[in-house]
Amino acid sequence: MIIAKGRVRLRVWLVLGAVAALALLGGAWVWLRDSPLVSVDRVTVTGLSGPDAGQIRLALGVAARNMTTLDVRLGQLRTAVAPYPVVKDLRVSTQFPHGMRIHVIEQLPVGALVAGGETIAASADGTLLHDVPTTSLPTVPVRSLPGGSHVTDPSALNELALLAAAPQRLETRISQVTTTPSRGLVVQLRSGPAIYFGTTSALRAKWAAATDVLAAPASAGAAYIDVSDPERPAAGVGSQALTAAGLATTGSQSATTGSQSAATGSQATANGSQSAANGSQSAATGSQAAANGSQSAATASQAAPSPSQGASTGQASSSGPGGG
Repeated sequence: MIIAKGRVRLRVWLVLGAVAALALLGGAWVWLRDSPLVSVDRVTVTGLSGPDAGQIRLALGVAARNMTTLDVRLGQLRTAVAPYPVVKDLRVSTQFPHGMRIHVIEQLPVGALVAGGETIAASADGTLLHDVPTTSLPTVPVRSLPGGSHVTDPSALNELALLAAAPQRLETRISQVTTTPSRGLVVQLRSGPAIYFGTTSALRAKWAAATDVLAAPASAGAAYIDVSDPERPAAGVGSQALTAAGLATTGSQSATTGSQSAATGSQATANGSQSAANGSQSAATGSQAAANGSQSAATASQAAPSPSQGASTGQASSSGPGGG
C-alpha cells in the first residue's frame, strides 16, 4: 500500500515537472521570438520594376523591421503594399538571425484600355495599373474607363485574358484586341493579318495554331487567320487584298458581265428608238407627198373642161352658119 502511494506521488511530480518545463520553454520561446536577438535588421526586396519600385521597397522595409526572423507577419507586409495594385503577391523567407528576403510578384500589364483618348494599363485579371506606361501595350477599346480598381466589363476581361495567353514571341506584334458579333475575339497584328479566336475556350491551343499558320510560307499575304477551331485553322485573303492584286471574285465578274449586258440592252433600245424615229419621219414624208399628189390632181381637174361645157360650145358653133 505504501509503495503504491509512493509511485502515484512520483508520477504526479513528474507530470508537474513536465508542465513546468513546458511553461518555461514556452515563455522562453515567446521572449526569444520577439527579442532583439532575432530582430530583422537586413531587408532585401526583389522583383520590383516601374515607377513605384522605390516606394514599395521602402514600405516593405519599414514593415519588416517591426518583425523578427522568428515571427514573420505576412498580413502586415501585404497591408503595407495594398496601395500599390502593381503588387500581386509576396514570397518571404528569413535568414536567421537578422535577415529577411521579400520577393515581389508583380501584376504584369497585358493591355491598355482606351476610351476618349485616355489609356490605362490593366493586368490579366483586370487590375488597373494607373502608373504603368502604356505606349508599347496592345490596345483594348472600351466605351469608358473603369472608375474603380478593376475592370468589370465582361468583353474587356475576355480580351485581357486572351492577351495574357499570348506566346511571348508574339506579344510585341499584337496591335489591338476587339470583340465583334460575327467573329468573337479578334486580334490585329502589327503589319500582319487579323486572327479570329471566337470564344475564350482553349486559348493556348488557339495561339499555338495561329503561331503555326503564321510560320507557314503558304500564309504569306493572308488578310486573316481563323483559329476558332484550333484543330482546323485557316488563312484567307480579304476582298480588299483581291482588289489590290487585280483579281476579281466570281460575284464581281458576274456583276461586271451583268452591267455590260445591261449596257448592251440599253444601246439596242436606243438604236430601236432611233429606227422608230426614222420610220416616223419617213411616214411623215410619205404623207406629205400624198398630200402634194392630191393637190396636183385637183389642179388638173380644174384645168380640164367638163363634157357638157364642151357640147354647148359645139352647138353654138354649128348654129351660127345655119342662121346665115
